[in-house]
Amino acid sequence: QVQLVESGGGLVQPGGSLRLSCGASASISSIDVMGWYRQAPGKRREMVADITSGGYTNYADSIKGRFTISRDNAKNMVYLQMNVLKPEDTAVYYCNAKKLRPGGSLDYWGQGTQVTVSP
Repeated sequence: QVQLVESGGGLVQPGGSLRLSCGASASISSIDVMGWYRQAPGKRREMVADITSGGYTNYADSIKGRFTISRDNAKNMVYLQMNVLKPEDTAVYYCNAKKLRPGGSLDYWGQGTQVTVSP
C-alpha cells in the first residue's frame, strides 16, 4: 500500500509558474511509473506527465515544453514544475503511482491539489 499526498497547488496568473510535489508513504524506487493526472470540471481525468523508474518521461501534447516531471527516489518524492501556465491548465491535479502487473497495473492515487490559473 502506498499513500500519496500532493501539495503546491494554488491560484496563479496566466504565464506564471507553480511546482507541485507528491510525497509517498513508502519507497517509490520499486514503483514502475509515477505520474501526474488532472481533471477539470466536467471533463475526464487525463494524464499530464509520467516518469518511469528508469527516468523515461512522457508528456501530454498540451503541456509539452511547459511542464517538467521529476522524481527523487531517495526522498520518495515526485514533482511537476509547471511554467507558462494557461487558464486551460485549471484543474485538480492528482499524483499517481503505478505498479505494472501482467495484463494491467496496480494504481495508487493522492487526494488531489487544486490549480487555478486566472487573471
